[in-house]
Amino acid sequence: MAFNTASFESILATIAAVLFAIAGVVNLSGRGAVKHDFARWGYPAWFHLLCGALELLSAALLFGPQTRVLGLLLAGAIMLGALVTLLRNREPFGHLAPALIFAAVVVATAVVRS
Repeated sequence: MAFNTASFESILATIAAVLFAIAGVVNLSGRGAVKHDFARWGYPAWFHLLCGALELLSAALLFGPQTRVLGLLLAGAIMLGALVTLLRNREPFGHLAPALIFAAVVVATAVVRS
């Protein structure tokens, strides 16, 4: 049986889309430590809403094969910003680990796509 990279790409993109959709809903809800964390990192009170909206947009773009490249670019930019924020603020690995997983899924999807 031959390895089907298109199917593998679709699987990875779907995983990334689901992860970004969940993150978007969490950030938009502002529940728990979300607002506190964004304030602690020095972002304005509305920034979690912007992040959540961009995460949902990237999720939607990742689902469609025709818009997947845009979704990967947006997701990559989001993850770059998240990783810089977490590293700059010396967050513990518990905060950093999910961001690294999200970033790895985005990178893997882009690599399989190319």
